[in-house]
Amino acid sequence: MTGLRKRVNIGFLSIVCLLFFSGMVSYVELNRLSRDTGDILKANTHNIELAKEMLDAAHEQNIALIHLAVFGDRSYDSLCRKSMNRLQNTLSQARKDALDKSFLDSLAFVTTELQILTDNYLSNGIARRDSLSNNADKIRQDSIISQWYDKDYLHLYTHLTSAIKNYMTSTQSSLAPRAEQMKKNAYRAVTPVLISLMVMIAIVLMLYYFMSLYCVNPIIRMNRELGNHLTFHLPFNVKGDLKDEVLELKEKIDMLIVMAKKNGSK
Repeated sequence: MTGLRKRVNIGFLSIVCLLFFSGMVSYVELNRLSRDTGDILKANTHNIELAKEMLDAAHEQNIALIHLAVFGDRSYDSLCRKSMNRLQNTLSQARKDALDKSFLDSLAFVTTELQILTDNYLSNGIARRDSLSNNADKIRQDSIISQWYDKDYLHLYTHLTSAIKNYMTSTQSSLAPRAEQMKKNAYRAVTPVLISLMVMIAIVLMLYYFMSLYCVNPIIRMNRELGNHLTFHLPFNVKGDLKDEVLELKEKIDMLIVMAKKNGSK
């Protein structure tokens, strides 16, 4: 392979390799960025679903306990226990899936307290009320239970719902470092492209300079000198540093001119 063609091929192959390399690096980094984004959205959605499940279970348990404690409706006994178990199971699932369990400590503590309070009432409060035969005693017991609900149970229930809502928004605090990491991943995905772009611009400018210096300008000078020779019979004299194929072309034109002069002199 001759010199000029070799330089041109090397230049264009360098551009192709840079494009391929930067494209592959950007593809890998963008895939990682897309995966991280998907994981964050998936975790956030999962946390919201678990929090909603816990809120629904707590609300259902509260409604059942109101019917039990305030209205004395024993048919809500099983629903109260079922809702409390549902809350505990959802909390266990949240603790198993959570990366940062610190947000669940207060929620677990309040849930345990509410579980103990509810179990005590279901075990003792209902039985004590049912053991009363006097209507006046039942009314007095209902008043005590209503006060128990307002002072003890409702306080814990309010605390529980607040803890669940805090858990629901807990993912927002973990988004900041993960968003910062995604920002770094985005820069890593773009940086190879920018570096390759600058290198390719430099290579293209170098190709333009050397093509102009060693190919375009000499051919223009040879074309002008050859035209002057054919039109005005001026000497074919191309000045400048000629190399490789351009130099061979100039030497062959010189040989043709010499041969034409020899043939003309004969």
